[in-house]
Amino acid sequence: MIDYIKGEIAELQPATAVLECYGIGYALSISLNTYSAIQGKKECKLYVYEAVRQDAAQVLYGFCTKQERELFLLLISVSGIGGNTARTILSALSPAELVNCISTENTSILKGVKGLGLKTAQRIIVDLKDKIKNDSIAVGGSDFSTVSVPSSNKQVHDEAVSALTMLGFAIAPSQKVVYSILKAQPNATVEQVIKLALKQL
Repeated sequence: MIDYIKGEIAELQPATAVLECYGIGYALSISLNTYSAIQGKKECKLYVYEAVRQDAAQVLYGFCTKQERELFLLLISVSGIGGNTARTILSALSPAELVNCISTENTSILKGVKGLGLKTAQRIIVDLKDKIKNDSIAVGGSDFSTVSVPSSNKQVHDEAVSALTMLGFAIAPSQKVVYSILKAQPNATVEQVIKLALKQL
């Protein structure tokens, strides 16, 4: 089993990365979160999940952190969620946002992910809520519970992210930037957050 691949980034697209390691090019399916994390780098290390499909084809999924891979594995354990759907979810939501949605049972955000309906969103929450609480998954070295968006500025966060995506920015990096801004300036208005985010994106 391949745990990770470290090498030169030979090709990089929003959904695929090719890492060259000792003369071999490994094509890995990635999320937008991982794409944003490794964009602009010459080399990187991606944690790997190897899937063997029913037609015997092998697919490598790459993740910039172990935490994202752990979330991916939790998602594909849910009935009806395959690798590509799990990757779509991790592209639409940052790991912290995904865990926040599950822990707060926020089906409205989950069902907004392309390809997810209400029943699937509910199934994800029911199947993973307890696992999220019991697993020691962390983002950036902190428990997921510590990176959830506080309810006091949840509306500001959601409105700012919505505005940024309407301006053409990808949702995953927009969420990360908005979260970091609100963490530093919890009393910032939507307008202030958007202006600061535009300087960072």
